[in-house]
Amino acid sequence: MGNVHKQHLHMSESSRSRLYSDIEEATEWLAQFGQAAEGGVTRLLYTPAWLAAQQALEERMGRFGLTPYYDDCGNLYGRLSGTDRDAGVLLTGSHVDTVNCGGKFDGAYGILAGMLALRYLRENCGSPRRTIEVVSFCEEEGSRFPLTYWGSGNIVGRYSLGAVPEVTDKEGITLAAAMSGAGFGQKRYRPTERRDIAEFIELHIEQGFVLEKENKTIGIVEGIVGQKRFTVRLKGAANHAGTTPMKYRHDALAGAGAMIGWIEGRALTQPEPFVSTVGQLEVSPNSSNVIPGQVCFTVDVRDAVEERLAAFCLELRQAFAAIAGGRGLSVEVEEWMNMPPALMNPAMNSELAAICEAKRLPWRHMFSGAGHDTQVISRLCPSTMLFVPSHNGISHSPLESSSTADLATGVEVLAEWLYKRAY
Repeated sequence: MGNVHKQHLHMSESSRSRLYSDIEEATEWLAQFGQAAEGGVTRLLYTPAWLAAQQALEERMGRFGLTPYYDDCGNLYGRLSGTDRDAGVLLTGSHVDTVNCGGKFDGAYGILAGMLALRYLRENCGSPRRTIEVVSFCEEEGSRFPLTYWGSGNIVGRYSLGAVPEVTDKEGITLAAAMSGAGFGQKRYRPTERRDIAEFIELHIEQGFVLEKENKTIGIVEGIVGQKRFTVRLKGAANHAGTTPMKYRHDALAGAGAMIGWIEGRALTQPEPFVSTVGQLEVSPNSSNVIPGQVCFTVDVRDAVEERLAAFCLELRQAFAAIAGGRGLSVEVEEWMNMPPALMNPAMNSELAAICEAKRLPWRHMFSGAGHDTQVISRLCPSTMLFVPSHNGISHSPLESSSTADLATGVEVLAEWLYKRAY
């Protein structure tokens, strides 16, 4: 790539020691924005905790010698400008939002790792030939509104601020109102869509236990499963729990139970990595002595094979219609997420494997069972992901944990790859 520097980075022991302490400090620092009483982190899109985190990251990017800027939906970038203005941008980063009472590493680690890698390169290698940016995507999880990848989706044109989806949170606040309240969506910042990104790499905790069980330090992701998410609404008849005979009931919760049982039973017949989950359940009137008249629940379905994913979801709709019909219930199945499986870039993965081999790091190829912004950005440019181990495979939980040594090693590999591509 026209490299006028050394062929490899040789991080000194003092630099490595600094990286250890800095990734530990930065993780705890960012976790204070949205810290929950239960010990986890709740940082939902456009909330005060979310805004405080983005503003704090903006300030720290500036201190690291990067040029921070926002786009109009709230994605935050930190730019290390290159000397070749015609070369495409190398982008790294992850998402700043969390699930409710989540961990302090999911998403946050990829942002902080990118910032630390860019600071190291700037301080030790000077200006790159190609511009490198780190991004803090405004949203990925779908925890506040029933949509996902709002940040990366705006970048690739999947969403548009000219046609903001008409969705609301649990308090009835619309996405457009929440965005405006946080100061975005008003054409004060740069347009969201981009066409100058040449390559994207996301560093992330595994959120599973494969790397830890196999004593691997790095996972190079070959692909990401596709996902479909649904909201299922059942309507029956609320009535007295003592005076309504069983044979005359139209119990919405009993119908939901039958549907949930069908999901688990049918999912168990599918080959790995297929999974399906019912994660939310709302019952009305939710009283101990009233037959439930309405039930709403979510269904999350994931698989690496798009055709198998589509076939299961079609069968699900048919099965739910039959269950509802047999119980005198009405059913509505709303699909609000449809993300196809995504393959990562083989050339990028070969480069990462070579770096791991040169550093004598134990690594493996793997598939991601969780969705990530990378599968959205991969529609725009060559993209891939790196994983570091998660202790006991726990994620989306206050117990989420990764060792400082593994976190620092991930930053080293990322910095080496960026160095080879940009210098």
